[in-house]
Amino acid sequence: MTVRTQQDLPGRDSFSPARKPSTLAEQFEDFDREHPWVYTALEQLVSQRLASGARRVGMKASFETLRWRHPYGMKGLNNNYTAFYARQLLAAHPEWAPVIELRRRRTP
Repeated sequence: MTVRTQQDLPGRDSFSPARKPSTLAEQFEDFDREHPWVYTALEQLVSQRLASGARRVGMKASFETLRWRHPYGMKGLNNNYTAFYARQLLAAHPEWAPVIELRRRRTP
């Protein structure tokens, strides 16, 4: 049996991209690449909320749920990433469009 420690939790690694990203989109891409488990966790949260009968799912609330469940593993999860994750989820699950609201993007 393998014993896991706090250091083994997903996301415990420090976030240090190889290059200095200049745009928010680049920052998100680097974070997402370094922490693929965040997308998977958000996908599971949305799926669970819908299965429980929710008619709307908020990405900000989902982020806070992740922070609550993984208080030591969420370094680098920026609230500015909510729109990027929402779009990523809808690209994979277009049937969720009625329950996840998207706003017009102001930046590239």
